[in-house]
Formats: sequence, structure tokens, C-alpha cells
Amino acid sequence: MKRRLAALLLPLALLAAGCTASAGDPTPPEPRKNTRPSPFAACAALTAPPAAATPTPTASGAVPSGAVPSASVSSGAGAAPAGGSVLPELTLPCFTGGDPVALRDVRGPAVINLWASWCPPCRKELPAFQRLSERAAGRLQVLGVNARDSRDAAQSIGEDFGIRFPVLFDQGDSLSRGLNRNAIPLTVFVDADGRVRHVDTSGALDDARLAELVREHLGLVVPA
Repeated sequence: MKRRLAALLLPLALLAAGCTASAGDPTPPEPRKNTRPSPFAACAALTAPPAAATPTPTASGAVPSGAVPSASVSSGAGAAPAGGSVLPELTLPCFTGGDPVALRDVRGPAVINLWASWCPPCRKELPAFQRLSERAAGRLQVLGVNARDSRDAAQSIGEDFGIRFPVLFDQGDSLSRGLNRNAIPLTVFVDADGRVRHVDTSGALDDARLAELVREHLGLVVPA
């Protein structure tokens, strides 16, 4: 009888020992946070003046003394808002970290593109802005402002399209509100004196149209 009882109790004892051992195992590690390096450039250079730009000659062949004459400020649907001769007084964090950037401290001439990962026209035109930043390096600042978006989604777009110019993060959509605009994508052309020369909301810009706008509003010739 005792032998039979012992035989019945032995499996139960082994099972109990196994559960105790499992309970003592270390807990699974927490998922690692995303540590991918940002594809975008740092923002420190945005407040440093670019090299001397080459303005477009006038019809008479003379080179204007400034990058853009006063009469070149746009009018109509794409014009800067009333009183919007300078950028909004707005400071935004840099996507890659470091000190936040005050938009009014960005040295012109500059092209500022407001975009989001969920916006098809934005995705279509972003590569053209990357090519512009490469072709006009040293003469023109190209700056992205990512709005109404998540950091992960913006980073994925930057990686997929090879975007390397600096990007600010505007989760609260402050820039478009400061410009009294609600469209996206939106591109702002700022001259060497920090004045807004044109706000474009016409949709996705290609290389040729972007080069045309830079020439028209900032007086710079950039190959398309």
C-alpha cells in the first residue's frame, strides 16, 4: 500500500518542482526602443549664413544689389499673408535633437517645406527638395518642417526617400497657423534678409518648378 502511495505521489512532486523552477526563471526582456539614427541633418548650420549667392541678372544684364528686389514679393493666392514680411516668431525642436531653432534666426536665402508622411503630394515632392539641397549647397538653405505627424512615420519617410536636409518637428502645426494657411504641402521662400517672398500652396513641386520659383523669388539660378 505504501509503495503504491509513493508511486502516486512522485509525479506530483516532480510537477511541483518544475513549476517552481519555471517561476524562478528571469522575466523576458522588454522590447528595445527604436535606436535608429535619424536620416536628417543636424540643425546647427541653419543659423550660419550660406556662401555668397549668385543672383539672377536683370533684363538689362545688370546684377541687382540684393538677392531679390522689393518688387518681387508675390501677390495673389500664393502671396505671403498680410503683414507676413517675416517668418512667424516661432521656435521648433530639431528632429535630430540639440538646441531648438528659432525660425527668424534661419539665415537666408532659404526654402522651407512643410510636409507630413501621410500627405501624398508631400511624399511626391520631397525628393525634389533633397536634390535642390544638393544642387544649391552653400548658396541656399533647404529646411523641412514635419507637421501633424509622428516621429516614427517621419523618420521612415526620410529613410525611404533619402532625405538628408535638416528637419524641424512641428507637432502642433504652429507654422501653418502662423502663416494663416491650412494647406499641406506648403513651401516658404525666404530671402537673404529674412523676408518671406512667396508662400506656395500649389501642390507637389517637381525639380523644374522648384528651380523656377527659386529663381523668381530668391534670384538664384539652380539647375533643375
